[in-house]
Amino acid sequence: MKVFSNTHTFNYSWEEVSTANWRKYCPWNDKSTHVIAVDTLAREVDPATGILRTERLITCKQSAPEWLKSMMGCMETSQVFETSYVDPARKTVTMVSQNVTWSNMVSVQETVIYKPLDAHRTQFEQDARITALCGGWQRIKNSIEDSLVTRFRENAVKGKEGFECVLEMSRRVFAEEREREARQGGGKMMAA
Repeated sequence: MKVFSNTHTFNYSWEEVSTANWRKYCPWNDKSTHVIAVDTLAREVDPATGILRTERLITCKQSAPEWLKSMMGCMETSQVFETSYVDPARKTVTMVSQNVTWSNMVSVQETVIYKPLDAHRTQFEQDARITALCGGWQRIKNSIEDSLVTRFRENAVKGKEGFECVLEMSRRVFAEEREREARQGGGKMMAA
């Protein structure tokens, strides 16, 4: 098993980050063009805790190295099952994901947590556990795991850059909407 861990501080409030998280794979994010579909399978709010639980299936264009695809069978897409928990009382977003594609040969379990550092900054913590399940030599397993850790590291950089774009655009759009509403509200008061 190999582990990939990553942390980052976003200079946005937890409210901004937790809201923009749902648009992480939208056209504002030109770094995640490999994501071709995000399907929400279930969503519910626990009436006792207020925690929003969402299950999603994320479909991506396959980006595994060619030598790995040839070994495991070439597929054009891969899927990941994600369960997220938004806890408004504790101000945390926790996302837990597991690969569906090739899950009989490799297990990729990822946990991402967003939590506020202060009123204007949000901490991002990412932890991925990668285990090659295929039989055979340890050297092959190590190569598969090392390759996937490298891919995670590369994607983490792109993911951070892409999410920064989404956060920036969200802030701009919400500010424009607030200005528009203020102008309309001010016009209504004058007319009265």
